[in-house]
Amino acid sequence: MRPLKRRSLGALVLKAILGAVVTTVAAPASAQPSAERAAHAPLIAVVALNSQRVTVYSARGKMLEAPVSTGKPGYETPAGVYSILQKRRDHYSNLYNDAEMPFMQRLTWSGIALHAGDLPGYPASHGCIRMPYEFAAQLFETTKRGMRVVVARGDVSPVDIAHPALFKPGPVPSAPGEDRAPGPLHLSSAPGGGAPLDNAAAAPPLTRRAMAATKEAAAEVAARHVDEVRRAAARIEREAEAFEDALRSAESAKRRAAARIEEADLLAAHSAAFAQEMKDIKAKAQERLAAAQAQIDAVYAEGKAKIDAARAARAEVKAAEAARTAAQNEAVLAVGRPVSVFISRKTQRLYVRRAFQPLFESDVTIRRPGAPIGTTIFTAMSWTSDDAELRWTALSMHAHRARPRGGGPAPTDAAKAALERISIPQDAVDRINQLVVPGSSLIISDEAMSKETGEATDFVVLMGGEPQGGVARRRLSPYVARDDDDGPFLSGGGFNVFSWW
Repeated sequence: MRPLKRRSLGALVLKAILGAVVTTVAAPASAQPSAERAAHAPLIAVVALNSQRVTVYSARGKMLEAPVSTGKPGYETPAGVYSILQKRRDHYSNLYNDAEMPFMQRLTWSGIALHAGDLPGYPASHGCIRMPYEFAAQLFETTKRGMRVVVARGDVSPVDIAHPALFKPGPVPSAPGEDRAPGPLHLSSAPGGGAPLDNAAAAPPLTRRAMAATKEAAAEVAARHVDEVRRAAARIEREAEAFEDALRSAESAKRRAAARIEEADLLAAHSAAFAQEMKDIKAKAQERLAAAQAQIDAVYAEGKAKIDAARAARAEVKAAEAARTAAQNEAVLAVGRPVSVFISRKTQRLYVRRAFQPLFESDVTIRRPGAPIGTTIFTAMSWTSDDAELRWTALSMHAHRARPRGGGPAPTDAAKAALERISIPQDAVDRINQLVVPGSSLIISDEAMSKETGEATDFVVLMGGEPQGGVARRRLSPYVARDDDDGPFLSGGGFNVFSWW
């Protein structure tokens, strides 16, 4: 991007208020109940290079859109499939003269990101996707790491699709809390034609959604209990307030008197000249100490039951809040983190990642392997109304080229054709079905995964035949976990599941 003079974040926000061009299609998520927020959470963003526009979609459809400025000639933003890897509100480029990149959301470790910047009305950046300041700030607050970002040549959008080949929630014999990513597993080379599923002998399996529903119900009960305990505690504390105030005052006077006695003893021991004076001071302090203790005894005599009840009520509130937090965490873990599946016609392989880590891979069979299959991104947008299935959408990146004027095949035809050419081993399907939840995705592409796919990334797939811009010449930079705002990486290398989606 063009180097800018450093400015305060406050100045950026002021500029946003004065002049950004943004269309908000849905109400702000923060103003809605939790179920509504989930429905309005962004799941995929599409950047159209030809029209220089970004559109963000939630489970309910189009959510936000705004103009952008992508990479100029020689530094083109490559068309492809990305995801948000890192977020920083106040970031400066280490490639281009310390240039401002406010509300930065990284897409590659080689230097492509979404961020606020100048919009001249045409591609003008060094490969990043500049957005209006207000829009960039709003988008930053709603996205999570792992959210899919698609850069396409034309205006494409996700459409609903149903197909028997799409993954379906299957039984989960293992506890969802055991959600760590194992090392790479090659199913096709496992004894007996496939790897055994985790805890396959464990008894009666449930679907992940059924387990999540149980945990969510428990979390709601825990939240209601916190409200009830807080109301009871407030009443008890009002009754004990006068006694506790008097007790705090008397205990403070007692501490001051005790400190004065200690000070007098110390001074008397070091100077005989002050011995008598210190003796008088100590005597007065002892009187105050005795008076304070008498006050404490009097308060306890009259109000001990109420004081003890208030302390017990506060302890009960603290315990209820801890139980609520634990129940909410269990509900999040029960739902699980989204899984990403990538099938490459070029390598004839299926790859699975979750939380930026590889899980396993497998051979696949692709009918007519020499014929192009295109690139389609399938996204599990939400549970169906009965929570037994997932609602999927499909976004075919080059579908606009295949549709003749005046009609032609529906946008889902290319997606369905791609699914029907793929055969996945049943053991891989079963394992993916155990993991699939809303936010999960399936990418089918002619391409292999890009060199940008690696440590701390989801799948990055760049379109062949499109300008590669700076990606072709830049070296990858290692991720820096501590740079993340509310980062998924915790000290010591742990992963914070609650920052994911």
